[in-house]
Amino acid sequence: MATTTHFYETFHPEHYDLYIDINRAQKVFSGRSTITGDAQTTEVLIHQNFLKITKVQADGQAVPFTVDNDLQGIRIQLTKTGQVTLAIDYSAKLTDSMMGIYPSYYEVDGEKKQLIGTQFETTAARQAFPCVDEPEAKATFDLALKFDEHAGETVLSNMPEKKIENGVHYFDTTVRMSTYLIAFAFGELQGKQTKTKSGVTVGVYGTKAHRANELDFALDIAKRSIEFYEDFYQTPYPLPHSWQLALPDFSAGAMENWGLVTYREAYLLLDPDNTALEIKQRVATVIAHELAHQWFGDLVTMKWWDNLWLNESFANMMEYVAINALEPDWHIWETFQTSEAPMALQRDATDGVQSVHVQVEDPAEIDAIFDSAIVYAKGARMLVMVRAMIGDDALRAGLKQYFIAHKYGNATGDDLWQALGEASGIQLNAIMNTWLEQPGYPVVTASVEAGQLKISQQQFFIGDGKEVGRQWQLPLNSNYDAAPAIFKDQSATLGDYAQLRQANGKPFRLNVGNNSHFIVKYDQQLLDDILAHVDDLTHIDQLQLLQDFRLLAEGRQISYATVVPLLSRFAASDSTVVNAALYELAANLKKFVTPGSTAEQQLRTLYDQLSAAQVQRLGWTPKTSDSFDDQLTRPYILSATLYAQNKQSILAAHELFEGNAQNLAGLPADTRVFILRNEVKNFGNATLFDQLLTDYRQSTDASYKADICAALTATPDAAGVAKLIDAFEDADTIKPQDLRAWYRGVLANDAGQQAAWDWLRNDWAWLEATVGGDMEFTTYITVTSRIFHTADRLAEFKAFFEPKLNTPGLTREIKMDTKVIASRVALVEAEKDAVNAAVAETVK
Repeated sequence: MATTTHFYETFHPEHYDLYIDINRAQKVFSGRSTITGDAQTTEVLIHQNFLKITKVQADGQAVPFTVDNDLQGIRIQLTKTGQVTLAIDYSAKLTDSMMGIYPSYYEVDGEKKQLIGTQFETTAARQAFPCVDEPEAKATFDLALKFDEHAGETVLSNMPEKKIENGVHYFDTTVRMSTYLIAFAFGELQGKQTKTKSGVTVGVYGTKAHRANELDFALDIAKRSIEFYEDFYQTPYPLPHSWQLALPDFSAGAMENWGLVTYREAYLLLDPDNTALEIKQRVATVIAHELAHQWFGDLVTMKWWDNLWLNESFANMMEYVAINALEPDWHIWETFQTSEAPMALQRDATDGVQSVHVQVEDPAEIDAIFDSAIVYAKGARMLVMVRAMIGDDALRAGLKQYFIAHKYGNATGDDLWQALGEASGIQLNAIMNTWLEQPGYPVVTASVEAGQLKISQQQFFIGDGKEVGRQWQLPLNSNYDAAPAIFKDQSATLGDYAQLRQANGKPFRLNVGNNSHFIVKYDQQLLDDILAHVDDLTHIDQLQLLQDFRLLAEGRQISYATVVPLLSRFAASDSTVVNAALYELAANLKKFVTPGSTAEQQLRTLYDQLSAAQVQRLGWTPKTSDSFDDQLTRPYILSATLYAQNKQSILAAHELFEGNAQNLAGLPADTRVFILRNEVKNFGNATLFDQLLTDYRQSTDASYKADICAALTATPDAAGVAKLIDAFEDADTIKPQDLRAWYRGVLANDAGQQAAWDWLRNDWAWLEATVGGDMEFTTYITVTSRIFHTADRLAEFKAFFEPKLNTPGLTREIKMDTKVIASRVALVEAEKDAVNAAVAETVK
């Protein structure tokens, strides 16, 4: 028979009996996968990868089979179609790839231990047991698990454990679900449990390397998130429990396995007494994201990976909806505006970027489509637009019908638009398909021509881009009624500007609230009017103005030199969102200066002028009277004053370090990273360096470890850089899951860039072998492209990566990131003199 891409076309599984026997000491496992289902053809295809298949039976009789490793499958010959029970015996090795069934390593009181866990998304269930490893191939599962068990160990899975016989743990039958959502774990765990209002048992688990109170925050957020979703979705949580498990080694941020959600320790556990608000928000939104998936992704699953956005975009929006309801004082939508929105806008402006809905078949390519800026952030912005158009009542009603129609099954994007469209009375397909199926987004130009107010849309590019006439249906969100609610055309005339301005009594604006996925370029007359009334704008609208300035400058539609004099207008704001946008724009000026130059010193002076009054207002020590905005703004200000090399700030940070030298972890989490980084850069020595590296190895506090990483990678000392490079491949010091942050930190350091770049090129084979099966592998290319900005580095980047263009999963990233660097190099060469002159003039 011809090769079939989707194995489900040959066999429809209905139920699995899984027996898995794991030997940790030997790092091997074996098992039997018994699958009852409906054979569609006489040759059926069952997935396997890295498994040794020893026997295949059909209805109790041995049948011919061949293993096709290229296809990651087993070809099984049957004598008939229809109902059949397959039994497949196999064995395999545990690996350290953080995929399939794998060990996590940690220490308690100096004793090395391990915890066994799983990670099956996207296509790694086939590394654990033979199965039809596709989202559409839903079935029920009975899991029986045996392992080299010792006293005091805990075993977790998707469903409750029902019995133990002869050392085998048997779990209740699951609901109908996809293979990539199966999960189990065992080891020496501690946990805490509570119950929701509806009776769902919620638990948080971690290793005993952590203090028990580090589980409390997550338990509270998880419980309240499930209660919120049951109400918002108007659909009960469908399982008896929801376990949240922190794994010491975990490649992604978290994974929505149904009933057993797994997390990086940094995204679940935290010190309730000394954790920055920003970290609490991050942990809360990650938990809310994964629990949103229990309905959107688990109960109803995308039919195929091309509709990945249906899972991730929705969960990404819902994490903010949920946390906004649970912790309204946090104003979490402001975090959406400072993180998700700029990330999506930046990435989506590069020609060649994937669309939200993207065709994909090859398993290696499936992992590559998990583009956080597009499938997560842009997709979430797309759904925010929908929510704004239809309102929450219609959204909830539509979702309820969507879950009723597709529960325990699969769906496509069209199914969602149909349900929401019926609930709202709005035909969403035509509007949203312009966003789903097309990459990129438009810049809307607003201008006054011959007295008439006109608008037009055209695709926006950063760098070279091929204009192919794309148009979008844009929710304009204008403050003038003359503007259409949905802008479908290439251009439109709205009327006599003078009359409209007088009638409305305020400057003309588009995308008020910054919820629609486009940017605006106002002509000088309209812009001057807005700037004259800038203090009347909301903080979000001020953020949007700065955001659009930055993007338009990156896209060479305006000059950075014209933006520089405007920055001071926003410097006194006490709003986090305004400061976030201000300092993101200011940071982009760094690429125009050469280290050690007069231009760099003038830019530092500009930073000092922007931040000085705020440093005096906020200070270096968090106060109980701080507002949430103060807590979140202080990091931007302290970072700016240290870049400015403000002598008072450098001394203030040094004094705080000396006063807490015996307990650096106890420094206030809000400011600790700046104190440590300042000390390493300005007062560092080998003793301090080694002390911090030892603290990093020994600490279980993810926040403190991240601060140490940020501090040490900033070292100006060549010997320190060399020591860090040596630690890159030492998993006892830097876990592979954390390596990217260390690499990026050293690469961004002028004193370490060459060493980090040399390491990546020289040890690429090691990196590929270590994290190559991970969906985040390509981001090593991405973070490199975000830092390089010279012609020499561009040439080196191309020389190294272009020979890898045909590597599955890397092609799109290499092409895009080459364009990213090339456009930045061209921008610097064209505008360097003008930008530096503007900075010099501003700081006179």
